[in-house]
Amino acid sequence: MNFYDRNGKPIAYLHDDKHIFLFSGEPVAYFSDDAVYGFNGKYLGWFKDGWIIALDGTRVFFTEDATGGPMKPMKQMKPMKSIKQMKPMKSMKEMRSMKSMSSSSWSSLSGTSFFKQ
Repeated sequence: MNFYDRNGKPIAYLHDDKHIFLFSGEPVAYFSDDAVYGFNGKYLGWFKDGWIIALDGTRVFFTEDATGGPMKPMKQMKPMKSIKQMKPMKSMKEMRSMKSMSSSSWSSLSGTSFFKQ
């Protein structure tokens, strides 16, 4: 599964149904049920209907199967995947906050900056 930003640029991909890597090979996040966490333990958002949604309810990334949400741009070509780096140790997970109402707006964090929070 590939994750595309608000410009249709492929930013990251799901490796093993749990871990998210940038195309550069850098491991940046993982799923815990529908929640998305950084390896630093920060709760970043959640996954629903093919979208990664930020804590404020805005849409960060879409997948090929995403439904609803804002208008999706035309997808750009995927870059070659670099060799995956080793995953860092996972820090203790931050407590999940209540989910905001989903918005049909794009997040300003739609890109690698989302994972660097």
